[in-house]
Amino acid sequence: MTASPSNVRLQRAYDEPTPNDGHRVLVDRVRPRGRTKEQLQLDAWARDLGPSTQLRKWFGHDPARWAEFQARHRAELADPDLDGTRNPVRLAPG
Repeated sequence: MTASPSNVRLQRAYDEPTPNDGHRVLVDRVRPRGRTKEQLQLDAWARDLGPSTQLRKWFGHDPARWAEFQARHRAELADPDLDGTRNPVRLAPG
């Protein structure tokens, strides 16, 4: 089997969806404020891949904590209990 380049694009949840977006997956534990499910037009919601509530609260959008936030989030993602959520087929519908 040969590897093919992925075509993953990052987009803010507050950006309006476009017809060219492709498969839309929200990676966060909470729905963005002020955005309805209909406005988001999600194909899936990968809640468990977003940072934990505890980590988000600790970070508090403090730029001085960004490097440590990244390291802690990577550690959360390394949790073997997340294996099932990494499969896009098993993601919760948006």
